[in-house]
Amino acid sequence: MIFTPIGTILTEFTSLENMPIQPKGAKEQMGKIVIFDQFVEGLKDLEGFSHIYLFYHFHKSERTSLKVTPFMDDQLRGVFSTRSPLRPTKIGLSISQIVNIEDSIITVKGIDVLNFTPLLDIKPYIPQFDAVEDIKTGWMQKSEEDVMKAKSDERFIE
Repeated sequence: MIFTPIGTILTEFTSLENMPIQPKGAKEQMGKIVIFDQFVEGLKDLEGFSHIYLFYHFHKSERTSLKVTPFMDDQLRGVFSTRSPLRPTKIGLSISQIVNIEDSIITVKGIDVLNFTPLLDIKPYIPQFDAVEDIKTGWMQKSEEDVMKAKSDERFIE
């Protein structure tokens, strides 16, 4: 791995099958982010934010493919137009709500990540920076309700 993990993501998800495919489908799922001791100082002032971006390593994804059939579609798509874990970089991204920060542990809500996933970075969600208007979603035309109901299947499992 090119990056050094700063911690580990702990969740109830022990299998890649039947997981929520995005945080929207895991709204009530709780998890813990355990930050390694040498990085705990970096958590200072994070408690003032409600949501964080989690950047992590798809550590169970061994395959790479530049074309994939995403969960919300039945067409072959370029991997960079999807959220597939079969990316060349193996980097995942989720937005989760901070519930609590105590010492080296961040409790989060709305987590869709496999248990023991290596955490690469955390950044605060800041609407003044991140919220955008007049967006296009390309091939992705499913509703928020469709996303919330979707579960993973075997298509990205080795």
